[in-house]
Amino acid sequence: MDQATESEVSEAARHLRSLSSGLNQVLFGQEELVDLVITGVLARGHILLEGLPGLGKTELVKGLSKLLRLDTKRVQFTPDLLPGDITGNPVLEEVDGKRAFVFQPGPLFTNIVLADEINRASPKTQSALLEAMQERHVTVLGKTHALPNPFFVLATQNPIELEGTYPLPEAQLDRFLFKLEVTRNDVSTLEKIVNHREIGIEPKVDPITTAETFESLLALVRRIYLPPVVANYIARLVDATHPGQSTAARGIRYGASPRAALGLASAAKARALMNERVNASFEDVKAVAPAVLRHRMVLDYNAKVEGHTTNDIIRSLIEEIPFQSTATPKTLKPA
Repeated sequence: MDQATESEVSEAARHLRSLSSGLNQVLFGQEELVDLVITGVLARGHILLEGLPGLGKTELVKGLSKLLRLDTKRVQFTPDLLPGDITGNPVLEEVDGKRAFVFQPGPLFTNIVLADEINRASPKTQSALLEAMQERHVTVLGKTHALPNPFFVLATQNPIELEGTYPLPEAQLDRFLFKLEVTRNDVSTLEKIVNHREIGIEPKVDPITTAETFESLLALVRRIYLPPVVANYIARLVDATHPGQSTAARGIRYGASPRAALGLASAAKARALMNERVNASFEDVKAVAPAVLRHRMVLDYNAKVEGHTTNDIIRSLIEEIPFQSTATPKTLKPA
């Protein structure tokens, strides 16, 4: 595959700056979160947004779909939601004078699925998303139905300490490229919200690109160069999340999967494009590592009792694992 050129990257970065500016007008005071959401989407990943109700998670996803001019559907996850409610169901209809079951697509058949409060549904319904998120299709009554391209799940989740929530299965968590933590606003941001927002009125945003342009941006991310030394760093960082592989991993019961390594590589290339560079760097990996790894590691009992978090361990891992090993070639740019 041809490597991305500087002119292509420069033009793409211009579109992405407009996208970032538009999202920052939807969600005030969350510039880092906005950049990570754009990075995750460019990497073709699903994103899990965790935070207390009322922080703007849903508005952020709605704003993203409007700016990118992509079809979106919202699913409010509740305890009584059934798998067929999101994948679709066969319905008995009359076709050519005969009665037959005809598949009626559910809300998954769109470009962006807003899965609101995903952890309020039962594990059975949550698991219905697994096939769609990984394979980009659903199977109903033995028949496979392809989902639109592109296809993203942007899910919001309430902290599991709240009543009426179910923890997401580890297999489903692993399908999310990023888990992003939405924090509360400071006083100045709250004042801006009070002055510029009204309850029940959505912020107005205008599309900044076409679906075709967005597809070209996704394709360009794959052409960003990943140097061998950076790939080696990703491999060593993910390996270090497993017990016995590093000092920082002493509080980990289960480490990150190979899917985490692939996610780090894709996200690093997406961040490089956003920063108008033709190749990914160590700093790109460091910047996206918390979002990629925090939901893919399981802490042991002692670590939880002592109050450690996966964020703490990721910070220690980044400090402990060097950028380069002695056996790694030092070529940073394509020949």
